[in-house]
Amino acid sequence: MALTKLRVVAFSDNKFTKVVGTYDVLVNPDTYAHNYSIQYNDATGQGKNGTFTQFRRMGEETVSFKITFDGTGIVPGAPAEGNSTSVKPQIDKFRNLIFKYNGEKHRPNFVMLKWGTLLFKCQLKTLALKYTLFTPEGEPVRAEADVLFFGYTSPTDLEKQANNSSPDMSHLVTVQAGDTLPLLCYRIYGTSVPYAQVARVNGLTGFRRLEPGTELLFPPIRTSPA
Repeated sequence: MALTKLRVVAFSDNKFTKVVGTYDVLVNPDTYAHNYSIQYNDATGQGKNGTFTQFRRMGEETVSFKITFDGTGIVPGAPAEGNSTSVKPQIDKFRNLIFKYNGEKHRPNFVMLKWGTLLFKCQLKTLALKYTLFTPEGEPVRAEADVLFFGYTSPTDLEKQANNSSPDMSHLVTVQAGDTLPLLCYRIYGTSVPYAQVARVNGLTGFRRLEPGTELLFPPIRTSPA
């Protein structure tokens, strides 16, 4: 089986339809962190001494990981710029996709992370570069980047999520060749996270290999407490 690289795809629009460019990492991360949060308001009942928390909204969702840039030739598939071993071209390409200000849109690009079951629509929050190896002249030939992305939900998706009984959130889908459960969940819900729940609903034991022609039910997914 061919190795699938973590792919970073940049888009100029918040509907994630206009691709600006892609970047496949040289070495897949050893780990990545996918964090979720919920926001609450503190409230005090009249005549009460204590406080209680009241649900406000779903909070920030983030994904973070570390990637490597290498120009020494040790890492297979590293792009070469003539005889140069500098990692600057690799870093420039990556940074221009996720960090550079887009003058036409007056903001940086939107980003989608794709790797295995991870399909995450997001925006860059922080990018920290650490240079770890140099030529005698001081040219960096290896570097690491710590990146943190926070989830992006379009106004249309927010409207769907606000109404858990919306017909737009309940679908009967016929599987096509190449479909996976995380990918179908992403198309329907805007996130791949509910794939395990959908698998249980449909009595599936696997999520990668789906039989074309199979009909799957994608029920309304509760996104906030009632």
